Amino acid sequence: MNIQIGRGKAARRAYGFDEIALVPGQRTLDPKLADTSWRIGGIEREIPIIASAMDGVVDVQMAVQLSQMGALGVLNLEGIQTRYEDPNPILDRIAAVGTTEFVPLMQELYAEPVKPELIERRIQEIKQQGGIAAVSATPLGATRYGSAVAKAGADLFFIQATVVSTAHLSPEAVTPLDLAEFCQQMPIPVVLGNCVTYEVALNLMKAGAAAVLVGIGPGAACTSRGVLGVGVPQATAVADCAAARDDYYQETGNYVPVIADGGLVTGGDICKCIACGADGVMIGSPFARAKEAPGRGYHWGMATPSPVLPRGTRIRVGTTGTLEQILRGPAQLDDGTHNLLGALQTSMGTLGAKDIREMQQVEVVIAPSLLTEGKVYQKAQQLGMGK
Repeated sequence: MNIQIGRGKAARRAYGFDEIALVPGQRTLDPKLADTSWRIGGIEREIPIIASAMDGVVDVQMAVQLSQMGALGVLNLEGIQTRYEDPNPILDRIAAVGTTEFVPLMQELYAEPVKPELIERRIQEIKQQGGIAAVSATPLGATRYGSAVAKAGADLFFIQATVVSTAHLSPEAVTPLDLAEFCQQMPIPVVLGNCVTYEVALNLMKAGAAAVLVGIGPGAACTSRGVLGVGVPQATAVADCAAARDDYYQETGNYVPVIADGGLVTGGDICKCIACGADGVMIGSPFARAKEAPGRGYHWGMATPSPVLPRGTRIRVGTTGTLEQILRGPAQLDDGTHNLLGALQTSMGTLGAKDIREMQQVEVVIAPSLLTEGKVYQKAQQLGMGK
């Protein structure tokens, strides 16, 4: 239902994950029976969680460890790892700089050219250690480095931009990336994003996307919504794009997973995200808090190093535990940021959902008081949900 903003403009109400809640059905099941597995690009994973392609989140070792634990990590091909032979001194500088010097430093560090030979080396380093080599680039980066990615034998290629569409207008001197042609020519599955609407998600699927990323601006380090005023709250965005997936599947028999990217911090966020229709999620800041993360307790977005309009910031997330504790437990914190897999399994058990497909069908209600109702002591003492 549209709401009248003024005489000349109507708007549709959209919802974020903090405004909804999941309703138990008529049955429950033991969490051990909950099947959380899913497939992306022909690759089956036990855990429907992907670590974001951000320099403070994924390096070669994180990608390998996430693969070993049943999840997935995506390496940023236009970041520190492919600009510098030894990224560690650069990451030390980013962690040590003051707040006011951060943006100029990032512009300086990311002015170093990306080296195709480092792209191939990083991919090979992941594969040599038995990891799944999932990598990410912008549409322009895909044009420049797609051949290097294919040559190195990557398993998945993510093309990511703040907003991506199949109808991109460019200056006459610039030839835009033809997404459909690129997907067809690449010898590996290509994931496309980001988008937030039914129509664009459907067009990306028709272009040959192996999966579609959903989310504009909800990430912890992203300021696109403030700088550009662009975005749709994630619960609504995911539900709209999931509807496109279902319609596309009915029409073609081809099931294209929808991945919610950004705005997810706790296990509850992930559970609600899948209930809105997502097949998997991509998260950054929760993994940036792992001891093994390359960010040294800091997290910054992919768009942050823009030379003309930085659309992100560096946030201190701290280090709260090992990657194992954050992903599979045991939890050491009471705020829902540890044992994300356990949270999903327990929620599925509580809701009676045997697998991801059943989790997508559970009842959802509008519940703006969900996180505050009855939590006066937690809020007053900064515990659990009151943090």
